[in-house]
Amino acid sequence: MGDNARLTNSKIMNVTALVPAAGLGTRLGDALPKQYLDLNGRPMIYHALSALAAVSRIRKLIVVLAPGDQHWTRFDWRELEAKLDIAHCGGANRAESVQNGLDHLSATTNDQDWVLVHDAARPCIRTELVEQFLDELEDDPIGGLLAQSLTDTVKAQNEDLRVARTVPREGLWRAQTPQMFRYGMLKSALKKMPDATDESQAIESAGHAPKLVAGDSANLKVTFATDMILARILLSEEALRR
Repeated sequence: MGDNARLTNSKIMNVTALVPAAGLGTRLGDALPKQYLDLNGRPMIYHALSALAAVSRIRKLIVVLAPGDQHWTRFDWRELEAKLDIAHCGGANRAESVQNGLDHLSATTNDQDWVLVHDAARPCIRTELVEQFLDELEDDPIGGLLAQSLTDTVKAQNEDLRVARTVPREGLWRAQTPQMFRYGMLKSALKKMPDATDESQAIESAGHAPKLVAGDSANLKVTFATDMILARILLSEEALRR
């Protein structure tokens, strides 16, 4: 299905994407914040923003930066600027940054509007996967998240870092992003759970059951140096397919 057909047939006509990118540190051993590290000639965050910007149903990209961010303006964003809205309102953690980003949208967003949240550190998200994600959620009353069912055997530890037990993996999923919910519901849920590690957790704590949408193992979160190596390979292979 082409972009025009998707736009015509879809009930989701106005999605706002919010990308929290207010982190000032990194676990990768570099002084530069992780979202700006070079990844195949572009800052890491560029790849995620580019994939989201290519989705016709996403009308605006809100990038939530730290108030003192001095790095953003050092890069060329002209290819994406038609959809970009930069908000220097990042908080102390992810949930606070998302909440501040939602506050930034308050004057132009209705409670029933969709807000899609994606990690800046997931640069390998594909536009096609985002399109499929939106298709899955267009009629959903709650919203949902990309996720992958666990295939590894899962162990729980004791205080001595020894195996306490094996945890049954049936029914367990590894959460990814994007995650998408209605503006009013998400804002209210995050206010009640300001330490949520992702948006779904906040929605769950409010008594709702987000929909699990099958993700992709390539949609990895860059946390360690080996993740950067994998991301470079994945992005290079994706570029060759285009």
